[in-house]
Parts: sequence; C-alpha cells; structure tokens
Amino acid sequence: MQVKQEDIMRLFTAVAGAASRASGVWRQSFEWLEAEAPKFSLSGSQVRVLRSPSEFYETLLERSRNAHRRVTLASLYLGTGPLAARLAETLNARMQEAPSLRLRVLLDFTRASRGELNSRTLLLPLRAKGGQVALYHTPELRGLVRMLLPQRWNEVVGLQHMKIYLFDDSVIVSGANLSDDYFTNRQDRYVLIDDCPSLSNFLDGLVSTVSDFSFQLTQDNQTVLAPNWKFHPFNSPRSKFVDAAGQHVSTFYQQWLRQSAADTTQLDTVIYPLIEMRQLGVGNDCRVTKRLIASAPANACVTLSTGYFNLTDEYSKCVIDSGADFDILMAHPSANGFLGARGAAGGIPHAYTLLAHRFRLKLAALGQQLRVRLREYQRQDWTYHAKGLWYQHQPDIKPEMTLIGSPNFGERSTVRDLELQLILATTNEGLKSQLTEEVQDLKMSTTVFPENLDVAQRSTPLWVRMVVFLCKKFF
Repeated sequence: MQVKQEDIMRLFTAVAGAASRASGVWRQSFEWLEAEAPKFSLSGSQVRVLRSPSEFYETLLERSRNAHRRVTLASLYLGTGPLAARLAETLNARMQEAPSLRLRVLLDFTRASRGELNSRTLLLPLRAKGGQVALYHTPELRGLVRMLLPQRWNEVVGLQHMKIYLFDDSVIVSGANLSDDYFTNRQDRYVLIDDCPSLSNFLDGLVSTVSDFSFQLTQDNQTVLAPNWKFHPFNSPRSKFVDAAGQHVSTFYQQWLRQSAADTTQLDTVIYPLIEMRQLGVGNDCRVTKRLIASAPANACVTLSTGYFNLTDEYSKCVIDSGADFDILMAHPSANGFLGARGAAGGIPHAYTLLAHRFRLKLAALGQQLRVRLREYQRQDWTYHAKGLWYQHQPDIKPEMTLIGSPNFGERSTVRDLELQLILATTNEGLKSQLTEEVQDLKMSTTVFPENLDVAQRSTPLWVRMVVFLCKKFF
C-alpha cells in the first residue's frame, strides 16, 4: 500500500501534538516547585549519569587536569589514601600550569581535622598556591560538649555534608566523598551536568556563602575567621552565629529564586536545587521531599535509596500514607561502611538493621508489606552509600524525575547536617534511559529484606537496642 506524503505529515502532526500535551501535563505537575527553589533549564543531553566509583574518580581527575577558570569542591572530607593524594597532586599541578585558576574547597572542620595526617595537611600545598580552604564548624558543638567529645564522636553533633564537585561551568553532584573507598568499591551516585553556567554559578555561590562563616585554613595549618565575618561558631553566643549565618544563606538563596523566576527558557530538563540547614534555621529539602513522596499517585512507582536506613517519622508517614508502590534500597550489614569498625561504631550496622526490621513490622501490621518493599544491597567486598529517589508516574515507563545529592532521608539529614539535593525532571528519552539503567543496576545487587532476623542469623545485641532507643536522632 502506498503511503501518501500528506498522510505522513498528518501522523507526524498528531504525534507531535500528543507529545506536546504530555510535556505540558508533565510540566504542570511540577509547577509548584518554582515557588520553592530556583529553576535551571537545560537539555537532557548535557547530563550524564556516572555509573561506578572508578568512572567518578577518572572524571574528577580529567576535569581537574583541564580546568581553566575555577574548581570548587565541597565534601565532608578529603581522604589521605593514594588515590585522594593523586587527586590533590593533579590539582596542584594544574594550579602550577594555570596560575589564574581559582580553587575553593569547603570541608567539615571536625572530619577534616581527624588524626595527625588529615584533609588539612593534604591540602596545605594547594593552600600555599593561593587555594581557598574553608572548614565549616557547627554552632552546636560548643562548651562542655566540645571539650568532652573525642574526635570522631564529635561528628555526631552536626557536619558539612554537601557534595559538589565543580569545574569551570560543569559540575558533578553526588553523595560520595573524596576518599579512596569512594573511588574503588563504595557504590554511590554521581550526575555530571556539563556546560551549565547558571547552575554552576549558583552552586559555586552556595559554597562561597557557607565558606564565609566557616573557618579559613592558613598556610601554616591554623584556622581563622573570614575577614568580614564577626561571629565565632562556638565562642560567640549561639543565637548570634545562627541568626547571621542563616540570614546569609537565606539572602543568597532568595536572590537566586527571584532571578530564576524571570527566566522563561523552556527546554526538556529542569533542575531545582534544594538545601537543608536546619541548625541555621534555613532549608526546604525536607519539606519539598515530603510533598513529592506524599503526592505520588496510586499508580506511581518510587524507588528510594539510602546508605543508612533511619527514615524520619515524617518520611515514614509519607511513604505509608502514599498510594504509590515503593522499593526502598539500603545497605546489607555486610555492605555497611561501619562494618568491622572498632568499639561502639561496630554496632552501627546492627542498628540500621534493627530500624529497618521495625519499619517492616509496621508495614506488615498495616498490610502494606507488598506495596512497600525493602531491599538490601549486597556485593562481595563492596559497601553501599547510594542515596536519592527515582520517580515514575506509571509503572511501565522510565523514570522522569530523580533526586540526587547528600541527604540520607534520616534524622541527621533533616536536623543536623548541611545538605544539598537536586531535583532533576526530564522528558529527554536519552536521560530517562540513563536513569533507568542506573536504578536497575542498583536493584540487581539487592535481595529482599528478611522477614525474620533471628532465622536470618541477624539478631541485634541488647546494647545496640538500647543505643537506638536513646540516640536514634544522632545517626
């Protein structure tokens, strides 16, 4: 049968119209976000989902070698192993080759200062070349608590936890830190956004804003306040520091919110950056994430992943009250980063197992254990640290939205730490395929959470049960 050209054109017009209407419905479903967070429009072809720790590491090295104007790194800490040292040496060499290159690093004060050989000592050669190194110190760690808590345990009070790795106008947003295990056998998530000046400027500005009220590392490994900052994080009255720092962040964020509202660019992908800095009295990540989970319709499929299962009561309620199907991915005890740790920290994998078991019992009591499925990541000699969310508004389609960043959906993420998370929504088929492959790869290494921990030889020691009862909000 001969097909006429006008018939082909009519078919093309009909398909294009349907696609346009579907795109319009998709955009309308997220319009409320524009009142909550700055919006950045881009093409889905600018986004690449990195799949492995080694790809993450090689990309960091490659971008470090080729940066021209700026490198901005925000992480919990920089490790001291050979791979992390190589990354620091690569940056050092690039600064030698390109003296105008501006380097800005933001880490957590307590974690970066742990031990004699630490992040600070590794960064001193970069500091000597003019690199800026800021160390955020929580205002909650002060007085007697600061005097009594030893290294490592003082990190439970609050941390700088954002993960931003920016090179010129491209950025990797991740949940991974900059240490050797995250470069080899600790599974996380990593999204590379290429050639997006507006988003890169926002994230660079966010790191700069937090750096303003953080300690500045000197070339002789001392720390001082930034020249224009008045309030000390633990010597000044707490309210003075918190009010000033919170206002500083809020002013920055609101300026970008107003600026993005005037941008009418419409492309196939949008990104909304969310922050949570509850100790400073600012943030929207928790509020927005709860609304996204709670509003998922009955035919939607949501995959939620956390390296450490300790959902807040609010998140748990949203999952239970939602009509959507959920897969919740978490680390098996053998894939928990604290497995084999010395002292009390060695009980942490048991604690997360206990919390997951209690949540599963609650689901079973409500008859929802088939709708909300718990799955544990287990892979020989690997640990699991992936966090985020994938959203499908129907079960037979590819994910059209993901949340990626540093929050673990637990008490620390909502109350204690500085967090950054991106909402990425797209109609780009190539990007949706990348998200599909990413989440399927993670699920392939998971098994269903056991119904009976005793039968599974996973009984929780009594002392761990007591610690969970007393300290659930600290991990």
